[in-house]
Amino acid sequence: MILYQLHCADEHSFEAWFRNSASYDLQVAAGDVECPYCGSTTITKAPMAPNIASGKADAPKPEQTPTHTADIDAASDRRAHEVAQQILDAVGRIRDYAEENFEDVGEDFADEARKIHYGDTKERGIYGKASEEDAEELEDEGIEFVRLPGTPRRNS
Repeated sequence: MILYQLHCADEHSFEAWFRNSASYDLQVAAGDVECPYCGSTTITKAPMAPNIASGKADAPKPEQTPTHTADIDAASDRRAHEVAQQILDAVGRIRDYAEENFEDVGEDFADEARKIHYGDTKERGIYGKASEEDAEELEDEGIEFVRLPGTPRRNS
């Protein structure tokens, strides 16, 4: 498994695990890697220092190398894709529930959350957008909220 530091087109930074570099390449090309902050699928690897083996003692001996690596990799990739899809589906259901049952306050989310928290307006379920800075300020003030990744709607 490889842990990559990734960036989206909006310059959000996040980490993700991949079976190998080929798995990363395939998932990014298919649009299966999404920014957890904004849902962008335009993803690139951040510069990183590779972990380099220090010598022959670190290299596996031929008899220790799995003979069905391609099969193992393909099965792992399929399972990783299935799990990722289940997570995206669950997030989609949560978003659908919020859209059906809560008030969309759009860009005024942080202000409305504060008004509700401090009793300046009626308590109700709301959803909307907040900048990273606004979200950090809400957390600092002890105002509870849940971040939902912005997932683009897919026609599938």
